[in-house]
Amino acid sequence: MVDFDVVPLPDADHVAEGEQAPDFTRPLVNGEFWEDASLSDLTDEGPVCLVFYPMDGAFPATYIWNELRDREWDEHLTVVGVSISTPYAHKQLIEEREMPYDLFADPANGVAEEYGVAHDLDGMAGVSEPRPAVFLLDEDRTVQHAWVAEEWPDFPPYDALETEIRALVD
Repeated sequence: MVDFDVVPLPDADHVAEGEQAPDFTRPLVNGEFWEDASLSDLTDEGPVCLVFYPMDGAFPATYIWNELRDREWDEHLTVVGVSISTPYAHKQLIEEREMPYDLFADPANGVAEEYGVAHDLDGMAGVSEPRPAVFLLDEDRTVQHAWVAEEWPDFPPYDALETEIRALVD
């Protein structure tokens, strides 16, 4: 069994419920290819569950995406991820986890910074990644629900998020 310490994270000044989520354009990766796409391209099609997570290969990414894959939320809205990993790493994660979800590649972590969920990595000057966070967005990119990790590691409250998703799409 892996032994790790739970570490409190500093407060995050993140995008809050009722605010409009920032739009962005980054490479959007699926199991076959990637191309630049914007968040608004996705919200134009309906509600979006925007999931920030640490780099591909980190154990939280595995747990988060396995859980989301098994819950099949994509039947109700678009589920999409954002991390600092490259398109190549995203493609591999999608294939290994058999994920039906696309992932935005944001190696400079600029999107997490815009959303207020960037986390500086200890002992690595100038290196950051997103802390786990989930934003449920309507078609206008208005945040209907926000969850942001308060400690490391921390995982989304999946059952509560599922309730929020059902309220958003019903």
